[in-house]
Amino acid sequence: MNQISRSVPSLRLVACLLNISEARNRALVESVANAAINFPSECKNSLLKCSSTVLNIFSDYDYNRSVITIAAPVENIEESVFRACEVAYSEINLEKHSGGHPRLGSVDLIPIHTITTSVTVAECGDVALHLARRLVSAIDGTSVFLFGYADQPLLRGLVERRKAVNWYDGKHGMDFGRVGWDLGTPPSPRYGCTGVGAIPYVTNCNVTIDCQDLNLGREIAKAIRASTPGGLAGVQSMAFEHEERVEIACNVEASKELSSEGNFQYTSPDQIEACVREIAAKKGVNLYGTKLVGFTPDEAYRRAVKALCEGNASAWKQHGEYRM
Repeated sequence: MNQISRSVPSLRLVACLLNISEARNRALVESVANAAINFPSECKNSLLKCSSTVLNIFSDYDYNRSVITIAAPVENIEESVFRACEVAYSEINLEKHSGGHPRLGSVDLIPIHTITTSVTVAECGDVALHLARRLVSAIDGTSVFLFGYADQPLLRGLVERRKAVNWYDGKHGMDFGRVGWDLGTPPSPRYGCTGVGAIPYVTNCNVTIDCQDLNLGREIAKAIRASTPGGLAGVQSMAFEHEERVEIACNVEASKELSSEGNFQYTSPDQIEACVREIAAKKGVNLYGTKLVGFTPDEAYRRAVKALCEGNASAWKQHGEYRM
């Protein structure tokens, strides 16, 4: 894998960690993933044998939420994600959705990330903004809020935008008259509202503590956030009840600054787990387990190069991290 990625350093690849509000219907989730692949490519690089690849699907039954990791050349990512969203909007009725994770949309989040230094986050923002406009134009009744580099010219972050549109209150039966949006029609119970944007690559690291004390979980989540003095760099975190325990769900954003070796920098899962363990231990609580959703940015790039050069559009089927 490393040999392949070193031999094609010019590939301009990006990824989308597409979040949809469905995890209990495996066939539906797979239909969304399959819609993202096998279409005519706009990228003329002869080394690439397929237009895009789905690297991973992570589905959480309790949350009723799936994250589909799509990777493609920057020229192809819009079409890939658009096709996946068409199926998701058609098949997922938010009025019938219930789950333990906040959400506002049947397609809840569409973040575009660069996974190589040859593509800037600003370029990803242009792609995301064009995709957002295309979605609300093509799919009647949908609405979008923008974040990151798609939120031009303000470039407001995902947490700030989620607070502004009341995403954290998203649950079954909520009043969509209280939901903010930027593009499309007013949010409706059928589709809700979708976040579309571009930010540095995000790895999801979820640490579960072996208790049902949600207040302790919230205390830990607050302590490790980057916004808290002494918190962990790039970490955004929330605490949820999950499978009769409490999970500290962390989004770990890669730094815009590269290491001296040219790699992305980010707080490692080991650092997050150690920090949660230390705080929980002070309350006499043990860790139950830690899980990663998707890959680090460098791993995503290596896997994407391998899959695209081998024509493996359904790479997720070999990866073995599909969890229902």
